[in-house]
Order: sequence, then C-alpha cells, then structure tokens
Amino acid sequence: MRTIEEYLLYLEEKGFHLREDARGFIAFGQQYAGASEEVVIYAIEWTLKMQREFDGSFFMSLVESLTAEKIQTRRQATMFFEQKGMI
Repeated sequence: MRTIEEYLLYLEEKGFHLREDARGFIAFGQQYAGASEEVVIYAIEWTLKMQREFDGSFFMSLVESLTAEKIQTRRQATMFFEQKGMI
C-alpha cells in the first residue's frame, strides 16, 4: 500500500501534475468522508481515468460512494465501478 503523497509523486513522475488547490481538495475530501488513504487513491485514479483531469466534485462523489459502500480493496473498488457502469 502506498500513501496519497506517494501516489501523487508517482503521478508527477508520469507527467501529471495536480495544482495545489487540487491537493488541498483531496485532503479535505479524505477528512470529510473519513476515507482511508487507499480509498482516496482509488478515487483519484478513477477521477483521472473518467474525467481526464482532476474534477473536485466527481472526486468527492467517488470518495463518498466508496466510503459508504465500505470499499477497502482495489478488487472491491473495481467491482463497484463495474456495477455502476463506469468500466
């Protein structure tokens, strides 16, 4: 498992840079939803895949949904996204 900061550094290495306001929004979303780092990483990943950029409202919706569904693993997240027709 990697931390959110490690994931954001990984994204930067791949050429995707999030603005400082997006990073603040990610921290706020995690705290607001009471989400684990793993869930926040899934939400960031899928926000970028689906929106092709960081969309704060889409990210918040994913964090809240994943937390409400008690998603804890990548497999569970993938199944959730499949059920919602996002994959």
